[in-house]
Amino acid sequence: VQLVESGGGLVQAGASLRLSCAASGRTFDINGMAWYRQGPGKQRELVAGITSGGGHIYYADSVKGRFTISRDNAKNTMYLQMNSLKSEDTAVYYCNAHRLGDPPDDYWGQGTQVTVSS
Repeated sequence: VQLVESGGGLVQAGASLRLSCAASGRTFDINGMAWYRQGPGKQRELVAGITSGGGHIYYADSVKGRFTISRDNAKNTMYLQMNSLKSEDTAVYYCNAHRLGDPPDDYWGQGTQVTVSS
């Protein structure tokens, strides 16, 4: 599975951005996808996740009410709509795809930089 993120950039606080993650390869049995981020000097953290059918969605408390995760299975693309951006949202955002199994498989994109100026 190959994942390519896009949509990052430099914005002012309060602005919006939409990140995209295009998946290719063996995607038919991917169980879940997620967005992670890693800010300067911080560990990578889970921002939002969504199951293959979209029935289960998770958000980190820090982004609830501001970010919306979605996926278009027909296009093999996942999105993260980010509204009311804050300076603390500044990070490299990574797309993740997860396949259940023994052992499970995890795939990562190269990351896209989001910088929010205050």
